[in-house]
Amino acid sequence: MQSPGSPPSLGKNTLRRQLLTQRQSMPVEQWRLLSQALCQQVLDSPLWAQSKTVLAYMTFRQEPDLSWLFRQGRDHLWGLPRCVGKHLMWHRCNPLDPQMLKKGKYGILEPYPECPELSAGEVDLILVPAVACDRSGYRLGYGGGYYDRLLATPGWSVLPTMGIVFEQHLLDRLPTEPWDLPLQAICTETGILSKAFSP
Repeated sequence: MQSPGSPPSLGKNTLRRQLLTQRQSMPVEQWRLLSQALCQQVLDSPLWAQSKTVLAYMTFRQEPDLSWLFRQGRDHLWGLPRCVGKHLMWHRCNPLDPQMLKKGKYGILEPYPECPELSAGEVDLILVPAVACDRSGYRLGYGGGYYDRLLATPGWSVLPTMGIVFEQHLLDRLPTEPWDLPLQAICTETGILSKAFSP
């Protein structure tokens, strides 16, 4: 396993597999406690305080669970993604209401198509799931490119973004491609890294 301080000698696919295996082996109680601590960090952040409509995700493969944030953030409006072809469509919905969600093509809960669509102009903050992030703001995703395409799209590219990962998956440096774009902030259970990323 690549340690947080080591250079990105592993390719993205190998690193992704290793980190996913590590994350999914985390004891459930530890996962719940770390997830709640991470949600509290989001709640305490300036980006949260400045937002009203937030795009989030439904946990999958032991990603940090945002359920506690959904419960604490009832004064916010929420959007969740739906995979359509190679793109994400965003819909306003209540992530705590199971009647508004169904399993999508990857087995992830997503909104029904009938839920109201959200445009970039209605959004204040995007909470971005990741396998790992690094201290320069770069993200290792799942390989489908959905968020890469979204965040390179006019209108969406200027929105505040916060990567959501556990501290053990915040690495010093990830392998990157020329088209990779850094996120605006990274949140772990121990705090927030913002635009002033370490070199």
